[in-house]
Amino acid sequence: MAERPWLKHYDPGVPHSIDYPSVPLFYFLEESARKYPDKPCTLFKGATITYAEMDALTDRLAAGLAELGVKKGTPVGLCMANIPQFVIAFYGILKAGGVVVAFNPLYKSREIEYQLNDSGLEIMIAMSMFYRTIKEAQPKTALKKVVVTNIKEALPGLLSFLFTLTKEKKGGHRVELGEGDVWLQDLLAKYTPEDRPKLDIGSEDTAIFQYSGGTTGVPKAAVALHRNMVANTLQIRACLPEIEIGNEVVLMAIPMFHVYGMVAGMSFGVSAGASLALAVNPRDMGDVLGLIAKHRPTIYPGVPAMYNAINNHPDVINGKVDVSSIKACISGSAPLMRETQVTFESLTGGKLVEGYGLSETPTATHCNPLQGLRKEGSIGVPLPDVDARIISLEDETTVLGTGEIGELVVKGPQVMKGYHNMPTETANALREGWLFTGDIARMDEDGYFYIVDRKKELIKPSGYQVWPREVEEVIAENPKVLEVGVAGIPDAYRGETVKAWVVLKNGETATVDEIRAWCKERIAPFKVPTQVEFRDELPKTTIGKILRRELQRQEKERLEQETG
Repeated sequence: MAERPWLKHYDPGVPHSIDYPSVPLFYFLEESARKYPDKPCTLFKGATITYAEMDALTDRLAAGLAELGVKKGTPVGLCMANIPQFVIAFYGILKAGGVVVAFNPLYKSREIEYQLNDSGLEIMIAMSMFYRTIKEAQPKTALKKVVVTNIKEALPGLLSFLFTLTKEKKGGHRVELGEGDVWLQDLLAKYTPEDRPKLDIGSEDTAIFQYSGGTTGVPKAAVALHRNMVANTLQIRACLPEIEIGNEVVLMAIPMFHVYGMVAGMSFGVSAGASLALAVNPRDMGDVLGLIAKHRPTIYPGVPAMYNAINNHPDVINGKVDVSSIKACISGSAPLMRETQVTFESLTGGKLVEGYGLSETPTATHCNPLQGLRKEGSIGVPLPDVDARIISLEDETTVLGTGEIGELVVKGPQVMKGYHNMPTETANALREGWLFTGDIARMDEDGYFYIVDRKKELIKPSGYQVWPREVEEVIAENPKVLEVGVAGIPDAYRGETVKAWVVLKNGETATVDEIRAWCKERIAPFKVPTQVEFRDELPKTTIGKILRRELQRQEKERLEQETG
């Protein structure tokens, strides 16, 4: 592996190695504010925050958080959709020395409760529409204070007024704060940028806890240091050698609470002095296409389902919305179908390539070259300074040769420090500097890698992470259910979707809608099975463990018979 065959396939201008500055992640924001003070940092519903303004706002928030007790290493929750306040909160937390703990806003109270307790955080910054759910979870946690922001605070004058009249109450945005909680705008108003705490925050300090599924079915927090985040930001930037620093617009239509949007979108964009065009709801294609028409984005990190939705939208097909401004897209979180890629590139004239990564890195390790050789079905080649190997599944030590199938392991400057409070999980994942990804893969003679299967049973509908056991436990709580198995099955739109196989107790009856409604009350929408199949029995091992892989095999067989 020492020869790294992939290096000869790098695009011209992509370095084999990068000189990483020993700086905290917010250095990129400060530098862009210095170089491009009047350049828009965020673009949102007609409102603009310049880089100079964003730098000052985050300084003021850092002062406010310090007053609330945030010190170096203090975890601070962040629960928001893609609004400018996410960017303010993210960099404000880091400047205060805090650790960003991003929450999926779709989470229900039981999911929030787990993450609050595991991270041990006492302060959360959240959008008002998620406030009630957070307060439901609070009594069983150490959470003491919620800093709340309303979406209307980011809107320009007239829109803010109309929002108050028509949408605020109906959409759950209007809330009365509980004792001790504060409004973000009130906190910001109390301080000046000069009040920011004078802290020595370095590259070895912790930047984020990023939660993902664990091998035991329990979510775990990957701990990324500032240097991990800086490295991955610069690696992603290096793979786009033709970008014009200070002159790009990044379409932020993937959630920033997800590490992919956080690093490949927000941090990359801030480091490049780009404007971030924010889609508050990436599933709202009207909003996304409106952003494309108005702001002419040039870079669009996304997931296959989003590119596919654009390809098939009537306003794009009939030429009503011009998407030709988009010149570079890295697709992640799910396999990119060739048809999606070819159609999108023909519509935009830009390049759409598949990449690969995981929360532990903190987002990207591989990518196909934008200009050079791209191989169908491949996740591409390792990023600069990334080593990758295929390791034997039998002994977990032998390095396999070209074409052989085993576990993908990676090593690089972006690899996490470990899992928060999980020494056993950390020791299993990190061995002598190598991260064991849990993905089964192979490498060809050119150094291109291909994901064959997942060693883990994580389901990734549209790039989200769903752990089967969590969904099974929710369905098993239904008094009508005797047994349940949950697994991922192929889905044309999402890449993969959640399916549940259910055995009911004797004499009980239930419908698909009934099971789905039960789940909707208890878990996030993306975890709710899109398909439910009732059975008399489920395949099991000799010790009675339900065989998810056998359910998937049977599903595949059934689909093949139906199609042919």
